[in-house]
Amino acid sequence: MASDDRWLERLRLELAWFTGRAALGSRGAGAILRFERVRPRRGGFQPLRAHEITPQFLDRAIRALKRWEYDFLGMDEVCRRAVTLPEPRRFVALTFDGAPKDLIEFAYPVLAHHAVPFTIYVPTAFPDGVGQAWWLGLEQVVARESRINLMMGEKEQRFVVTDRAGKQALFAHLESWLRSLSPADLAAAIADLCTRYRIDLAALSREASMDWEDLAKLAADPLVTIGSATVNYPVLANMKDSAALREMTMGKAVAEAAFRREVGHFAFPFGDRASFRRSHVIMAEEAGFASAVSTIPGIVDAEGRTNLRALPRISWDGRVRSLRMLRVLVSGAAFAPVKPTGSTTGQT
Repeated sequence: MASDDRWLERLRLELAWFTGRAALGSRGAGAILRFERVRPRRGGFQPLRAHEITPQFLDRAIRALKRWEYDFLGMDEVCRRAVTLPEPRRFVALTFDGAPKDLIEFAYPVLAHHAVPFTIYVPTAFPDGVGQAWWLGLEQVVARESRINLMMGEKEQRFVVTDRAGKQALFAHLESWLRSLSPADLAAAIADLCTRYRIDLAALSREASMDWEDLAKLAADPLVTIGSATVNYPVLANMKDSAALREMTMGKAVAEAAFRREVGHFAFPFGDRASFRRSHVIMAEEAGFASAVSTIPGIVDAEGRTNLRALPRISWDGRVRSLRMLRVLVSGAAFAPVKPTGSTTGQT
């Protein structure tokens, strides 16, 4: 069913291109693009392929956006464009979540070559070496094992998977379950799983993440905006409000101390509709953030019609390498218009 949905979505976007909606139906002030990992293509079981693109595609995408005459903006300027009158040229903002090591190794050379601004949202436990990229541990277990036992709640569950489709389905099932847990329960569950199958999650997480030295190199570039993504990258909706606010304010404080500058922009961890609530949008303002981005797809409108602390972003699916579809998405033709809220601190 999921593959059918992806095929239908691709067909819809291709039709938008061929009917001219990408060129004639452009709306809004611009678009914020979201990327996670940028690295060369790999073989084998890759349930997270949708979360990564190749350096070559990043290069092609930037070249295409320049041809289409988009203005490349940092998040400070995005906030300004979102509350002022529309400008003749539309904008695009490039954003990267999670501060993975791939960013400085593979993405930054491309970005620096094109001299385009971009924003990194840093969960500060990861450069400290104590963050847990539990999704990578889960990926390794499912990739390596054909028989998997784990505690789900108070019951031992057993799964047998021998083909790629089965592994993909199991990964999706377990990822969804883990994301539904409180931070404490998630930590216990992934620790149990990784201990059983001899996965060193701490080492895996450190290897995949930039450290403070890497981030300092990027922060020295005036085209780079450093944003915050909490401390531990939890699902805020699974936490008490007081704990969620503490994650947001502490992430901001640690980043500001590390970089010796104000950190005014925030990304909701995971960022879909199930991962944060309206109360977290209000918290982002209380914590002092000028903007907060989600992963809810959409276009940024001008004149204050888009909530600055619930900004939509377009997540690029690394399984699809189509500039035609990218053009449809950034044009706004693929999204329904958003009704004005009358405030930059409106609804999610």
